[in-house]
Amino acid sequence: MTHQAHPFHMVDPSPWPLTGAIAALLLTSGLAAWFHFNNTNLMYLGFIIMLLTMQQWWRDIVREGTYQGHHTMPVQKGLRYGMILFITSEVLFFAGFFWAFYHSSLAPTPELGGQWPPTGVNPLNAFEVPLLNTAVLLASGVTVTWAHHALMEGKRTDTIQALSLTILLGIYFTILQASEYHETSFTISDSVYGATFFVATGFHGLHVIIGSTFLMICLIRQSLFHFTTNHHFGFEAAAWYWHFVDVVWLFLYVSIYWWGS
Repeated sequence: MTHQAHPFHMVDPSPWPLTGAIAALLLTSGLAAWFHFNNTNLMYLGFIIMLLTMQQWWRDIVREGTYQGHHTMPVQKGLRYGMILFITSEVLFFAGFFWAFYHSSLAPTPELGGQWPPTGVNPLNAFEVPLLNTAVLLASGVTVTWAHHALMEGKRTDTIQALSLTILLGIYFTILQASEYHETSFTISDSVYGATFFVATGFHGLHVIIGSTFLMICLIRQSLFHFTTNHHFGFEAAAWYWHFVDVVWLFLYVSIYWWGS
């Protein structure tokens, strides 16, 4: 055994990137098989492999950062840059949806009746469920900030309470959006309005589910004493991601729900 003379983490060979890629392939292929042939076997197989990969890959990262001490300050700095670049890529991802929306809505074509919303489309009332969802997400942004400050001050009980509240608000948002989808009078195939509405809000909903999962993992780790007042980048990354989800929703609400209706 040679002594490590540098603060960087040389990651051990891992099978999880390969199993994750296989899961992604099976999931996307399975979705296509579901849409075209009404067969869900491949999709469920991909989903199971993805869940197993997540559990084992995250377990390895927790071991490296919490028990083996590999997440030194230079390593954490690299992780921060990585998370910032990831969130930047997500901003550009949503920019494409907003581009499509404004391109179609600012100059509606004759096929849309020359107006926005298009002829025959009855949009949702922006001051009903969408406004409630806005309040829910803004409240969750407050509670996740409360959790972060409580963690930095060593207030373990406050951190767990605030994190739990944030997760509950995220789940409540998802339930409200699902009920909203159930009640809409238009579908994803109803002109470019339906396409931009459901793709933009649907991908945002997916990000809320991912963010809620991220925070659930942080809650479990906090309960197991993995975080300290100055060593908790896993939680910081989850908080950054959640604030990004909040900000995107504000743009979605103002653009698609309020102005677009």
